[in-house]
Amino acid sequence: MKKRVLTAFLAAAMTFSLAACGSGSGDSSSQEQNGSVDDMTFDEMVEAAEGTTVTFYGWGGDEKLNDWLDNKFAPVMKEKYDITMERVPMDIDQVLSQLSGEIEGGEEDGSIDMIWINGENFQSAKENNMLYGPFTDKLPNFNDYVDAESEDVTLDFAYPVEGYEAPYGKAQVVMIADTAVTPDVPKSAEALEEFVKKYPGKVTYPALPDFTGSAFVRNIIYEICGYEQFLDMEADKETVREAVEPAMEYLRGLNPYLWNEGKTFPDSSTTLDNMFADGEVVLNMTYDAYATALNIESGTYTDTTGTFQFDKGTIGNTNFMAVAVNSGNKAGAMVAINEMLSPEIQADRYEQLRVIPVLDNSKLSEEQKAAFDAVDLGEGVIPQDELLSKRLPEMPAELVPIIEEIWTEEVVGK
Repeated sequence: MKKRVLTAFLAAAMTFSLAACGSGSGDSSSQEQNGSVDDMTFDEMVEAAEGTTVTFYGWGGDEKLNDWLDNKFAPVMKEKYDITMERVPMDIDQVLSQLSGEIEGGEEDGSIDMIWINGENFQSAKENNMLYGPFTDKLPNFNDYVDAESEDVTLDFAYPVEGYEAPYGKAQVVMIADTAVTPDVPKSAEALEEFVKKYPGKVTYPALPDFTGSAFVRNIIYEICGYEQFLDMEADKETVREAVEPAMEYLRGLNPYLWNEGKTFPDSSTTLDNMFADGEVVLNMTYDAYATALNIESGTYTDTTGTFQFDKGTIGNTNFMAVAVNSGNKAGAMVAINEMLSPEIQADRYEQLRVIPVLDNSKLSEEQKAAFDAVDLGEGVIPQDELLSKRLPEMPAELVPIIEEIWTEEVVGK
C-alpha cells in the first residue's frame, strides 16, 4: 500500500452508527448475507459467485501490477469461475472514506468488495467494524498453503489480524544505486552520512507520509535507536518523541547535504523514482525488493544499477486483502482471494512482478516448488535468502502517524 489514512478522520462521522455494522450484529439484509456466507461451504461460495462481478479497490499507481491484474488475474477468474473482476484504482484514504460513507448511509449492497490494505488503515477499519470476518479459515488455499502461525500473517504492523485479511504479497525496503556512478553504496546510517556529504544535493527521500519515505525514516530510527523498544511502546507522542530524538537529530544533520537542502522533499516515491531514473539523484529506495530487475529489463534503469540494504537489516511487511463488511458479493470476494493464494497465481506474480510470495514453501509439492525455483529474478537484486535474513519487523501501526508528525515538526527545513 502506498498511502495511508489516520483513524481520526473516521471517528467523528462513525461514532454512533458503526456499532451495529460489524459482521456479528444487526439485522439488516447485509447481515443476512453475512450469515448466509458464514454457513456456506467454499464450493457453495463458488456456485453463488458464478456470473457475478467482484470489485477490487486499491492503489493504482503501479502500472505493471495493474496490467497483471487486468490481463492475467482477471481472465483466470473469468475462465475458472465466470467471475468478472473490476479493478477500481483509488488511494486507500479515499477507499475508507467511501466505505465509511456507505456504511453510515445504511448501504447494504456496498460498491466495495475486496480491498488492498495494511498497517494503520487495517487497524482503523477493523476497529471501526468496516471489514467482514474472520474469513481466512474458509479459504482452502489459505489452509493448504499459508503458514497461519507466522507473524507475517498473524500480525499487520504488530496489530492482530485475527482472520480479517489474507496475505497478498510481501515487501521489504531496499535502496538502489547505479554502481557505475556511486560504487561506494552505504550499508549503515554512519556510511549514509558520509555518502550524502560526498554527493551533496544528489540524495533525498520521499516526504512523509509517503509509504516508502515513512519506512525509510523508521529504518533510520532502527539504525540509530534500535527497534526492540518500539514493539510494545505506548502510543504517546511525547514518549515517542523522546525515544526517536537521536534519529531526528541525525536526519536534521543530513539536511544541509540533501536535495534542496532538506527544505522540501519529493512528494512521493514515484517522484523520487523518476528523479533517480533521470539522474537528478543518485540514491533511490523502494518496498518492491525485486522491482529493480524489471526496471533494468525495461531500460528504465542502467544495467549497472543494483539494490542493497543496511547491514543491520531493513523493514519488511506483508500487504493484505480484506472484504468490506457491507460487500454485496462476499462469496465472490472470497473466491477471488482464495485464487490469489493459489500456488499458480503466486508463482506467476513472482515471475511477472517479482513480488515476494506469501506461501509456505514447506507446504508446496515438489512440482509447485519447482515453479518458484525456476523464476529468474533478474539483475541487480539481492538473493531472497539474504534479503529475508535481514528482515526487520514493523512498528505497531499506531506509532507510525506519530512518527510522521514528529518528522514534519522536527526535521523538514531544520
